[in-house]
Amino acid sequence: MAILVRASFQMRAFEERFVLLSIPYTVVGGPRFFERAEIRDAHAYLRLIQSPDDDLAFERIVNTPKRGIGESSVQKLLQIARLGGVSVMTAARDAVATDELPARTRTSLSNFIRDLDRWRAQAETVAHARLMEQVLEESGYTDALRLDKTPTAQTRLENLKELVQSMGAFDTLQAYLEHVSLVMDMDRGPQADAVQIMTLHSAKGLEFPLVFLPGWEEGVFPSQRSMDENGEKGLEEERRLAYVGITRARAEARISFVANRQVYGRWTSQLPSRFVDELPPAHVEAASETGYYGGGPGMQQHGSLWDETPSFGSGYDSPGWRRAQAKDYRGGHPGRQAVIEGEGRLIAVSGTDHVSAYGRGDRVFHQKFGYGTVKAVEGNKLTVTFDKAGEKKVIDSFLEKA
Repeated sequence: MAILVRASFQMRAFEERFVLLSIPYTVVGGPRFFERAEIRDAHAYLRLIQSPDDDLAFERIVNTPKRGIGESSVQKLLQIARLGGVSVMTAARDAVATDELPARTRTSLSNFIRDLDRWRAQAETVAHARLMEQVLEESGYTDALRLDKTPTAQTRLENLKELVQSMGAFDTLQAYLEHVSLVMDMDRGPQADAVQIMTLHSAKGLEFPLVFLPGWEEGVFPSQRSMDENGEKGLEEERRLAYVGITRARAEARISFVANRQVYGRWTSQLPSRFVDELPPAHVEAASETGYYGGGPGMQQHGSLWDETPSFGSGYDSPGWRRAQAKDYRGGHPGRQAVIEGEGRLIAVSGTDHVSAYGRGDRVFHQKFGYGTVKAVEGNKLTVTFDKAGEKKVIDSFLEKA
């Protein structure tokens, strides 16, 4: 089983959930979220703010980003600390008042210590997520990444944004750091039976029996940044990635999207990805988290449900979509309507070979729709006439005997 995400920062939520549930997992094509260099750097700042005597944290970020404190100066501070039996931070405070280090280094070191002292004082009154943002900005870390022209710089910035957002789920800085410690301490040994997590780019050439494709929402996938920067070419590349994701599944692909997503601490409404609308209707079985199913993957949002009006190919008139309608991605002929090929299931449910425990006439209860009576049964799919919500098609596992 594999989970394929559009960007590496989306892995964090899955990794933390798997840790909580003790589910073994492996990140393919890169380190785990908390093992990435920029995340370790950010955590080192937080650890040094909370505990000034954390020598490993000090050594990691004293010159990250570059602030004119060279390796020889760092080694000199470590030597002074060992000889004096004190922490490196204490040794650094003493060193800035002597001539043991070059003048320029002493100035940079003094500024670094002053910043840490200020952040430590603010930690008493500032929310830890906001403090993390402030540290990354005032230390020059995010500016260094913005000026970095390497291909990974933007991804590293996105990872830091995801880190800040995730911190809001914890009451205190200490609680957050304890959580990080738990995640980092989990067994990293090889697991034969483990969930594979990777980006769509890393999944090229691989296949799995079951593939989960989360986060198919406009602006997330296709990526708004990719479309803004590269226009039609960017959209076509995103569509090719969607094709890659679907065709990684040998038997079943489960595509999901959310109606609401928390972005920088605020809940925002989301629209399903246009790629959902391009899926072949004949190979898709759709259902909502309520167990409600029906229509096609391009179902239009209606409150917290999805009505039964299919909308494949509707609502989109981009050049890429017009070209997709005229030409198949596998070399089809002009004039033949094309969709993203592959047999996908949108939040798929089990097939009709399932024998339901409910029969016609049974009274049932649904958490959202209330009480109702079973009208028809097809495998695990029930048609229920609800007392207040009317007739709905619902998966039987979402019902209780009334």
